Parts: sequence; C-alpha cells; structure tokens
Amino acid sequence: MTAALHQIDNWIFDLDNTLYPVSSGLHKLMDMRIRAFVGRTLGLDDDAAHRVQKDYFRNYGTTLSGLMAEHGTDPYEYLADVHDFSLSAIDDAPRLAEHLSALPGRKVIFTNADAPYAARVLDRLGLEGIFEQIIDIHTISYEPKPAQSAYDTLLEKTGIDPARSIFFEDMARNLLPAKKMGMQTVWIDSGWHESTWGHDGGGDDRFAHVDYRIDSLAGWLESAIETLQISAL
Repeated sequence: MTAALHQIDNWIFDLDNTLYPVSSGLHKLMDMRIRAFVGRTLGLDDDAAHRVQKDYFRNYGTTLSGLMAEHGTDPYEYLADVHDFSLSAIDDAPRLAEHLSALPGRKVIFTNADAPYAARVLDRLGLEGIFEQIIDIHTISYEPKPAQSAYDTLLEKTGIDPARSIFFEDMARNLLPAKKMGMQTVWIDSGWHESTWGHDGGGDDRFAHVDYRIDSLAGWLESAIETLQISAL
C-alpha cells in the first residue's frame, strides 16, 4: 500500500453508502420515493413502477436518466422530490472527518445525486468544509456514472491527474472507468446487492478493476494515513 498511496494527490469519493454506511437504510427511503415518483409520473401501480425503476437504473445508469430519455422528466423536479426525506438515520462522523481532513491533497465528491442533497448529507455527517468540489448529476449533464463522459467531465472540472488519484465507491461497476483512466480504486463492499451491479458476466476476474475491497471506510483511511506517515519518515 505504501508505494501506491504515496503518489496520491486527489481523493475522490462517491456520496451515498460510501461516506455513510448502508446500514443507515437511507437507500431504502430513497428507493421508495423513486418508486412513488415513477408510479405517479407514469400512472403505474407499485409493482409496475418498481420494474420500470430498476430497468431504467440498469439500462441508463440512474432511474432519472431513463425518465428523462423516455418521458422528458424535469431533473430538478425529480431530484427535489426523491431527496425529500429526513437524514436522521445517519449520525455525525467525527472519526471519518478527522481522517478525511488528515489526507494530503484535494478531496472531491463525485455523485449521481445533486449538490443540494450532497450538502445536506455532508452537513449531517459533520463533513462540511472538507471537500473542495462536488461534481454532481447536473455537472455531468445527466450522464451518470458509469458513463465515460461523467469521468471525462470530472477530470475537466477538477483538473486532476488520474494517475495521482484514488476513487472510493460502493458500486463496483462505477470503478471500472476510473481504473481504465489510471486511478486507483476502492470498493466499499457493503453487501447490498446493487453494489455489485455493473460488471459483465462472472469469473474470478470480474473485480480485477478493484484495487482495494473494504468494508469500513474510516478504518481503511486510518490505516492509509498511518502508512503515509510511515512512508514520509
């Protein structure tokens, strides 16, 4: 780990189920709101709305992208609606804040959500002021991860060198473009079934694009900081 991390200047993080644990259950709240939005918008019952929601997620990267492509949905209306829930299930994360603040270099959020929601999450976690930029779904022109254009926009808007960057994600499929561009990759394997979506087929090499597979972001960062301090001696 020492040699690999010593060259990192840019620390790029997904938001949901990455900066807070999947055990919070926020993904279930959001999932229900997305399903309800699809049902109201398309006049579908709950089961049919669920099928459309997941089909669009698989085929377009996000349900929003599918709704925009197939039905001309207003992204601002959609995002305001599906993010309209309490964040009381997540607590402030002082240990994570300490470790993030100690990382050398720039910290960036790269999310398929929008910046207002991301700001709410960061505030709830006590991580406000730590991240230099939020690259959100509006910034990437509604072409969500894992679309290559999203990663191209990330580089364009931040000016980062992918060879000196590391990307943290809870969805393994979203790490593949980053790896191809030269980034190091960290998969927060939460055990949530959708976290594995996005690799093609099976086989032992289906996670070859993952450099680190972890279950605790704060714990891994603590070890990384110790490694970087040792390497600096």
